Amino acid sequence: MRVNRLLMRNFRNYVNITINFTANINIFVGQNAQGKTNLLEALYFLAMGRSHRTNTEQELIRWEQPAAAVEVIFNRQDMENSLKIKLITGQNKEILYNSYPLPARELVGSLNAILFSPEDLLLIKGAPALRRRFLDNEISQANPAYYRQLLSYNRILGQRNNLLKKIREGKASSDMLYPWDEQLAGAAAGIVKKRLESVRKLTMLANLHHRKITASRENLTVAYFLNGSDQDKIEDLSGWYHEHLNRQRKQDIMSGSTAIGPHRDDLIFSVNGKNMRNFGSQGQQRTGVLALKLAELEFIKSETGEYPILLLDDVMSELDAGRRSELLLFIRERVQTFITAADEQYFSEAKLGKFYRVLGGTVTE
Repeated sequence: MRVNRLLMRNFRNYVNITINFTANINIFVGQNAQGKTNLLEALYFLAMGRSHRTNTEQELIRWEQPAAAVEVIFNRQDMENSLKIKLITGQNKEILYNSYPLPARELVGSLNAILFSPEDLLLIKGAPALRRRFLDNEISQANPAYYRQLLSYNRILGQRNNLLKKIREGKASSDMLYPWDEQLAGAAAGIVKKRLESVRKLTMLANLHHRKITASRENLTVAYFLNGSDQDKIEDLSGWYHEHLNRQRKQDIMSGSTAIGPHRDDLIFSVNGKNMRNFGSQGQQRTGVLALKLAELEFIKSETGEYPILLLDDVMSELDAGRRSELLLFIRERVQTFITAADEQYFSEAKLGKFYRVLGGTVTE
């Protein structure tokens, strides 16, 4: 997968700009608050249909402008495609794929992108939601059907939670939960089965990278934690969920939320058998995250036949020389990469492609 060109109109601090990219590494250099991250945000927004920085799409539209648009021209399987998203104040966004309308639920998987930012260094020691999002983003891009399944699960979960609150307030009968429990159990089972399958593959890929970075001194494992049980002992996930939803019903009604399901699960990262979140040093955790990101690239390549594009948002300053070298060694001549940095010092040892200067919403080579 290769991005040839990015067009932005009234997106963040960009008025009207077109940027052509090299097929290898594209490096955007500039001081803070000049618009470097906005470039990566535009690419991520085109890939995922949402920003990684805000949940409010209005913030993506340039100040005092009624609308914005971002478009990318890219090659997939040697075929050139266009993907465009229009944002209009007070309206739903409009997505066009090769000039034809595309439903938002079908966007993910059109342009595959992996983002690596300083916040990702919290992946191992941060909240479980970060790890679930990491896994869901990876699987969704490789398998768009999973993304639609996830949307369906979240819709059912939201409906059940709303009903729980009504039951708690005496506005509905608890008998109304049964059909929702049936739907939720089936959807949850499908999601977890795909997650378990993907985690097994991710563990293998991540450990290969981790051993290379640590000169074979450490082994990294990734385990899926099913909230409430050991998944290896469950033969019928749908039946298990149905049983536990029934068992948990009174507590769910009292809290007004569903306590069991994929939205409560987690990933556990271990090095040489020790939980990295509890016992890993900061260096080990950063090595683990780097290995996971490289494994994520390999995972999508193995599932789709092509590497995704890689977005590195000011992450070079957070990695030491050894980890930076390992990252650049892997991506060079392999993965089209977009890097933001405050200066060029992290790239002085090698010729890495094309440099761009970013200043106040302008980009020059």
